[in-house]
Amino acid sequence: MAGVPDWIRELCAQHAEGIGAIDLFRGVDASSIIDAVSGCEVLDLPAGTTLLRPGEANDVIYVLLSGQLAAHIDSALSPDNAIPIRPGESVGEMSVIDGKPVSALVAAAAPARVLVLPSALFWSRLAPLPGVSRNLLTMLSERMRRGNAAMLEAQRKQLALEYLRQELQVARQLQASMIPLPGRLFPEREDIEVAGIMEPASDVGGDFFDAFFVDETHLFLCVGDVSGHGIPAALFMARTIGLIRIAAMATREPDRLLQRINEELCIGNDANIFVTLFCGFLDVVSGRLVHANGGHGAPLVTRAGKAWPLPIPKGSLLGVIPGLRYQSNAAVLEQGAALICYTDGVTEAESDAGEEFSAERLISVSAANSDRPVEELLDAARGELDAFIGHRTPDDDCTLLAVRRPATP
Repeated sequence: MAGVPDWIRELCAQHAEGIGAIDLFRGVDASSIIDAVSGCEVLDLPAGTTLLRPGEANDVIYVLLSGQLAAHIDSALSPDNAIPIRPGESVGEMSVIDGKPVSALVAAAAPARVLVLPSALFWSRLAPLPGVSRNLLTMLSERMRRGNAAMLEAQRKQLALEYLRQELQVARQLQASMIPLPGRLFPEREDIEVAGIMEPASDVGGDFFDAFFVDETHLFLCVGDVSGHGIPAALFMARTIGLIRIAAMATREPDRLLQRINEELCIGNDANIFVTLFCGFLDVVSGRLVHANGGHGAPLVTRAGKAWPLPIPKGSLLGVIPGLRYQSNAAVLEQGAALICYTDGVTEAESDAGEEFSAERLISVSAANSDRPVEELLDAARGELDAFIGHRTPDDDCTLLAVRRPATP
C-alpha cells in the first residue's frame, strides 16, 4: 500500500472490509476509491466544533472516519433533538446534490476525524463508480428515517412538556388556594392587622404561611419552609398545611402541635423531606403570644421605628426524626408592635454580585416602615428585596407574614 495515506491504512487495519467500512463506498471497487480519495484532506475536529451551519452554502461531502457528529434539528443544540452521525456515514451530501444552503447544524459531539470530499471530485471521480450512487441513496433514506423518528420524538416531548406546564399551572393555582390570599386579612377586624405574601421561585414551591382565628380572640399564625423545590416540596407543603389546621383546632399548646405534626410527617417520608416551622397563638386582647419553633428562623418584632429578633429556641426541624419534643415560650406583643415572620428565601436572596440580602437589611427596612399598615410594610420589604437582587432569578421561595396589634387611639 505504498503511497496510501495513513488514514486509509488505519481504516484497513481496523476493519476487515477496509475502505468499504465507509457506507458511501460499501461494495465499490476499493482500488478505484483509494485512487480517487488519496489526495483528499482529513480534518481533526475537537468536541463542540461546528462543521456545517444552517443557511450556509456548501459544496463538500464530509465523511466521518472516527468519533461522532450530530445533526441538530433545533437551534437549542439539545442532545435530545439531535440525529447522531456514526463513523462511516456522511453529511453535507444534500447541499452537494441540490445546490441549496445547509438546513441543519452539524457539530462534533465528540472528538471526530472527517474526510473532506469536494463536490467536483465526487461528481467526476466517485459518482460514476458502480454502487456509489446506490449507497448514497441508501444513506439518505436511512438518515431521513432517523430524522423523522427524532422529530416525532421531539414533538412528543414538546407535547408532554406543554401538558406538564399546564399541570404545573393548575398545581400553582391549587397551592395558592391553600394559603391565605396576598394582602390584608381580616379587614373587618379593628383589633388586629394581618398580611402575608408567598412567591415561589418556580411554578410551585415549598414555603407557606397561615393565619386564622381558633376562637373570637385567639389568632393562630405560622410560617414554614419545606426542603427543596418543585412538585415534591409542594406536595409535602400541602400535607403539612392540612395537618397544621387540624392540630391547631385540637390544641392551644404550640409545642404539642409541633410534636403531633412531626410524628405525622415522619410516617412514610422515605424521601427524607423536612420542614422548618414557627407557629404561635396570639391573644389579640392581651397581646400574649405563646409560640414554638421547629428549626425556623426567628421572627422580627418591630415598633416605633425599631426592629429586633424575637428570642426563641431553635428547635428541631420536622418530618425526619420521630419522638422529638418541642418547647413552648411566651411573649407579649405590645400595642402598636408588629411580628414579622419570614423564610430564608428572603434573607438569603443574592444580588448579582453574590451578596446576601441578610437579616440585617430586613431589620432595617422593617424598622423604617414600622408604623405603616402591615400590607404596606410587606410591600416595602419586597420592594427593597427586588431592588437588591436586580435581574437575578430568586433561588428560593420568598414568604413574609406580618401581624400587628394596632395602638389604641
